[in-house]
Amino acid sequence: MYAAVRRYEGVTDAAEAARIVQEGFVPLMRKVPGFVAYYWIDAGNGVMASTSVFQDRAGAEQSIATAADFVRDNLASLLPNPPQVISGEVVASSV
Repeated sequence: MYAAVRRYEGVTDAAEAARIVQEGFVPLMRKVPGFVAYYWIDAGNGVMASTSVFQDRAGAEQSIATAADFVRDNLASLLPNPPQVISGEVVASSV
């Protein structure tokens, strides 16, 4: 499995960002080949993060590109700063 983590700072309205992500972005992630799971996290103080999990690297990489496009087109005013992005192979996990 592979995962991509995106951390956003300076979020202007966490509740509205969460609504838009749930209604608009989550359905897009489910369509990415190899989708396993997606999580959107409100860390407080204007910080939010997402974790996308896929069966392979291609899915994780596609999620990064899809997220960038979605934020640009739908969340730019709520997530004004570019995210910190990391991705890689999942080397330990538990369900």
